Amino acid sequence: MMSKAELDFFVALNILGVPKSNRYPFVLLLAKYYLRLGILSLLSNNGQKRNSTFYLFFSVKFSAGKIYGKTLIDIGTGPTIYQILSACDYFEEIVATDYLEVNRAEIRSWIHSDDPGAFDWSPYIQHTCKIEGKGEPWKEKEQKLKKKLKKILPIDVHQPKPLGFVLSQPADALVSAFCIEAVSPDRESFDRALQNVTTLLKPGGHFLMIGALEESFYLAGEAKLSVVPMKEEDVKESFTKAGYRIHDFHSYTMPPSLKIGVDDVQGIFFINGQKSA
Repeated sequence: MMSKAELDFFVALNILGVPKSNRYPFVLLLAKYYLRLGILSLLSNNGQKRNSTFYLFFSVKFSAGKIYGKTLIDIGTGPTIYQILSACDYFEEIVATDYLEVNRAEIRSWIHSDDPGAFDWSPYIQHTCKIEGKGEPWKEKEQKLKKKLKKILPIDVHQPKPLGFVLSQPADALVSAFCIEAVSPDRESFDRALQNVTTLLKPGGHFLMIGALEESFYLAGEAKLSVVPMKEEDVKESFTKAGYRIHDFHSYTMPPSLKIGVDDVQGIFFINGQKSA
C-alpha cells in the first residue's frame, strides 16, 4: 500500500505535468522528497565533493577584493556552506535562504553546533583556507562565518517577492550555486526566477552564480527530478534580459571522473553579472 508521502509525491508529479503553469509547483516535489529521504542522506548522495570543487570560483572572485559590502544574500543555500566560505571576509552579514525548512534547520544546526550528527564541514573549510593562501586557521574562518550568518530565511524564487517582503536595504551582492536552474522546469520559469531574485540586489551590485549546463535531470534518492537544460547562450541572454552587465563568464566541461551518476550534466557555468545602476 502506498504511503501518504508516496501518494503526495505522485500527486505532485501530476501537478507538474501541467505545461507552462504560472505557479509551477516544482518546489513541492523537492520538498516531499527531501523530507522523505532525510537531509544527511541527501548531502551524501548529491555530489557534495564534486560541487565543492567549483567553489574555487567564489574564492577567486571574492579574494580579488572588488566585490564586498554590508550584506550578501545566498539564493538557495540548501544544506551547504561551501559557496559562502570565502565571502565572510568581505561582508558584514550573510543571509542564507532556502525554500525548505529542513535545509534551513541543517544550517542552524551547524551554526549552533548542537547536533553531533550534523554534516562535518571541517574538511571543506580547511581546503578553502588552503587555497586562499592567507594562513588563516580554519577554526577562525568557521567561527567568523557562523557569526556573520545572521539570518536564515525562507525563499521562493518563483514569487515576485522571493522573501515574502521587500528589503529595506537591498543586498550588495548575491551568490547562488546550482539552484535556479534546478527548480525551474523551463526557460520561461528560469528567466522569471532570475528577475525575481534580482529585486533583492541593489543597483550596481554583483550576482555570482554557478549552475549546470545541458542538464535534464538529477537524482534525489529514488526520485528523478527534471531540470531545465541551459546552454551557455541561454544563461548569458537571461542575465542580459534581467538587466545585468556580464563581467565574466566561464564554462567547464564535466570530465568523466566527475560524472558520478546522479545527473546528466554536461558542464558547469560560472557567471559574474553586475546589475544596471
